Amino acid sequence: MIWKILLILIVSMVPLIELRGAIPIAIGMDLGLPEWAVLIIALIGNILPVPIIYLFAQKVLKWGQKCKIKWFKKFCNFCLEKGKKAGDKMLKKAKAGVYVALFLFVAIPIPGTGAWTGTLAASILDLDFKKSMLAVIAGVITAGLIMLLVSLGVFRVLFG
Repeated sequence: MIWKILLILIVSMVPLIELRGAIPIAIGMDLGLPEWAVLIIALIGNILPVPIIYLFAQKVLKWGQKCKIKWFKKFCNFCLEKGKKAGDKMLKKAKAGVYVALFLFVAIPIPGTGAWTGTLAASILDLDFKKSMLAVIAGVITAGLIMLLVSLGVFRVLFG
């Protein structure tokens, strides 16, 4: 039982996969856990790294840009560019409603728009910590509910 929980928890912590992948994987593998438990475990796993990302990711990535290890330097540049690009795009569209935009960015479950990218963008843009955390966490919860419904085929039943 514990390995099932750890599997969902760890997969939901992985950048780019997050709960968008953890929930369908857990439902598809039929781990024998209730759907609500899968959702809660995936939410916890996806939310746990968020404050750490906000507080430390930008510092680590900027340090990594100076690293002599070529692949790590390239990875750090990629992450900073992606975060900056996502942040600038969000700011341009949102203007005053930046936290609503951050929520929507994280809530819409498409690749590259999860908690990791949203939190990195908030950190790079120096957005308010508490407001950013609330927006990202609300987005993660919304994305989790959407992914659970999709994984259970509810949309297929409702719409055709």
